[in-house]
Amino acid sequence: MIPSNITVTQLNAMNKNTMMEHLGIEFTEVGSDFVEAKMPVDHRTHQPYGLLHGGASVVLAETLGSVAAHLSAPKGKLTVGLEVNANHLKSVKSGYVIGRAQPLHIGKSTHVWEISISDELHNKVCVSRITMAVIDKRG
Repeated sequence: MIPSNITVTQLNAMNKNTMMEHLGIEFTEVGSDFVEAKMPVDHRTHQPYGLLHGGASVVLAETLGSVAAHLSAPKGKLTVGLEVNANHLKSVKSGYVIGRAQPLHIGKSTHVWEISISDELHNKVCVSRITMAVIDKRG
């Protein structure tokens, strides 16, 4: 699925001048069937009550699912998002959250990835799912 020659350094280089860089998202591990990243819980990702903003969790989830689908796409194909959802299970005030995307379905025309986000103590904070369309590259 995910090519074995992909490195965390390559993934982090893609973050330059993006929302991911702004929020401090950093890829930490990549395997044959998963991508993992961490995100700080700080002033960039807080909502007014000083808790992790649900939208920031969705940004982390969509980043992980989109990158994983992109890496798993066949040669000559692109992946684009169709739908993302998230259930927020636990609040976090500080530290880091760690997200991991793993495939639920890898088809010819769609991918479905599940993203689990936990705090540093391994408490599940958010579960998310993203559906990606697999399309032909143009141009």
